[in-house]
Amino acid sequence: MTPDKRYGGLDRFKLLASFLVVAIHTSPLASFSPEADFLLTRVAARVAVPFFLMVSGFFILPAYLFERSADSRAPLRFLGRAALLYLAAAGIYLPVGVYAGQYAGIGPLSILCRIVFDGTFYHLWYLPALIVGILLVYGLSRRLPFGGVLAVSLVLYAAGLFGDSYYGVIENLPGISSVYAAGFRVFSYTRNGIFYAPVFLAMGAGFGRSPRFFPKKAAAVCFSACMALMAAEGLILHRFGLQRHDSMYAMLPLCMLFLFPLVLSWRAEPSFFLRKVSQWVYILHPLCIVAVRGVSKLASLTDVLVGNSLVHYAAVCSLSFLLSACVAKLPVCAGKKDSQTGRAWIELDRDALRHNVAVLRSLLPPGCRLMPAVKADAYGHGAVLISRELSEMGVDAFCVASVREGVELRKKGIKGEILILGYTCPEQFCLLRRYRLTQSVLDFAYAQILDGCGKKTRVHVAVDTGMHRLGERCERLDEIIRIFQCKNLKIEGIFTHLCADDTRSPEDEAFTLAQGQAFRDIVSQLKERGFACPGPHLLASSGLLNYPELSGEYARVGIALYGMMSTRAGTESSSVSLRPVLSVKARIALVKDLYEGESAGYGLRFVARRDTQIAVLAVGYADGLPRALSCGVGRVLINGCEAPIVGPVCMDQTLVDVTGIPDVRPGGVAVIIGRSRSSVITACDLAEQAGTISNEILSRLGKRLERKMIAGTAR
Repeated sequence: MTPDKRYGGLDRFKLLASFLVVAIHTSPLASFSPEADFLLTRVAARVAVPFFLMVSGFFILPAYLFERSADSRAPLRFLGRAALLYLAAAGIYLPVGVYAGQYAGIGPLSILCRIVFDGTFYHLWYLPALIVGILLVYGLSRRLPFGGVLAVSLVLYAAGLFGDSYYGVIENLPGISSVYAAGFRVFSYTRNGIFYAPVFLAMGAGFGRSPRFFPKKAAAVCFSACMALMAAEGLILHRFGLQRHDSMYAMLPLCMLFLFPLVLSWRAEPSFFLRKVSQWVYILHPLCIVAVRGVSKLASLTDVLVGNSLVHYAAVCSLSFLLSACVAKLPVCAGKKDSQTGRAWIELDRDALRHNVAVLRSLLPPGCRLMPAVKADAYGHGAVLISRELSEMGVDAFCVASVREGVELRKKGIKGEILILGYTCPEQFCLLRRYRLTQSVLDFAYAQILDGCGKKTRVHVAVDTGMHRLGERCERLDEIIRIFQCKNLKIEGIFTHLCADDTRSPEDEAFTLAQGQAFRDIVSQLKERGFACPGPHLLASSGLLNYPELSGEYARVGIALYGMMSTRAGTESSSVSLRPVLSVKARIALVKDLYEGESAGYGLRFVARRDTQIAVLAVGYADGLPRALSCGVGRVLINGCEAPIVGPVCMDQTLVDVTGIPDVRPGGVAVIIGRSRSSVITACDLAEQAGTISNEILSRLGKRLERKMIAGTAR
């Protein structure tokens, strides 16, 4: 099973959970066995809403519960989207509630309490509970460690139990029951964002930190046992009439503790569509219940479509799914493409990235997995955008050049291992521990500095096998052993860097294989002396393509991941089909005419030899367009035609000759890197013209270029 299917199970179980919610509101087994229906709808189906809450906690909260200085904008953006969804749902159901008389005779304060805690319709309580729960958990996390947040959440849940399934226990205790009675004047049930939601949000965040907490088989056995105990709990409470409601059970958090990792182990392709459908099934199914009953009455099919509870459930589920699928396909739900209104921007082809990942994974030796290099802002592509997409594909190890690059990824919610390949100054060692980053040990002297801090630090040991850049020299085995003996270094990997792996020419091959042998010898000698030597790795892009037999636990792919090699020759000689991920485009700011003999640009370096039409592009060397492309060296594409650069490339603008190119207008688009109709300019083309390599062209692309992830285009 390929690891790019890490979270698809969550999307599929969310859809199943939404149908469990429909079951709660339609009682599909009521026509056959009330007891079986109770177990299905009032016990088993109660895992649905906690699962929704845990998914939200899993993706939204880990960085804010475990990394205290993390940026708070992501949860705020999520809360904004949840509030807008609640507003839309309220707009659908508020008229229904008014028509049904739900708001008759109650004051403004009661209406406000109902909106904040109960929802504007019987199933919409979940959305305000989600909002209030996240605010509460986030607020607690500012003052308490994760363990404290979880403990407080469990106490609140326990308090909520006695207002729900265990209400009969305290109902006749005057002092306690009066407190709950006062609460029920504010909220109808304790299944809200104060008592119910926080514990499941916190549990989801905990799994976001450590998603592999339980092995699959153990989780399955424990979940089955807990579900059996919860069924017994529900039947006993129901038999003795103790339940005021049946949303909260003492065993429910334990059930979710084992159900969630079980679903995480379900490997399937992530599906944004199913994610949206499950959301809309939850929101729209009450309307579908009304519709099915209305149609059955008009068609005189009440006995079939309503009287048979299982048929009724199937009809409501089918209609809910079809209606939700249609809504999910609407542009406002499916996600509209960003309008290209910027001065200059970068487009990232999601399909090309996924294709490249699949191709590179197919080349991996057994036991080897990808550790993409997302340093230098993912070679100019945008480290956060690229890392998020890679995470969706199951990649959980990354390498960067500096601690600041690693911190940025953590603050944006990127999980998994992040290896710092370069130097980190001692003043920043605290960031390694705070953000759970892994530092490269550059040599023995650097290991002593790291070890001297007195705090456990995760590291990979760099070994110099011939590049003579970073790493302890391979012939200094004693020094490498002393690195492994450092008490405060938690060694999780050992690596080297190949420097002549671009080709398999006799000279390069001999040097590369010698590096590989030297590295294997070091690992073998360390193991002979009792050191574990975990996670050896030596392959990067060229190494994986040309020397996969050298193997290792990771392949630190960089330029190949982005669809090319460092040079045109390397790209064209590659035996695999990679697709460029990045395109660079710029607006045409102005089109003007030059008469023969007139000049343009700094230094009067372009002189028109004939009447000429030029276009001013809103891109320059501050955006990463090399100044070496000035004065006719480089070109861009406009409407599928080549337009040579005239005059010097400026900081913010570039002049191009568009004479004879049809339909060139202000606001049009010039392609700097990428495709325009049938014509293509690659990063390798620019690199050749500028006398450098594609890595430099890409990594110098400016921060002020907006990055946009788009669906792929046909090739």
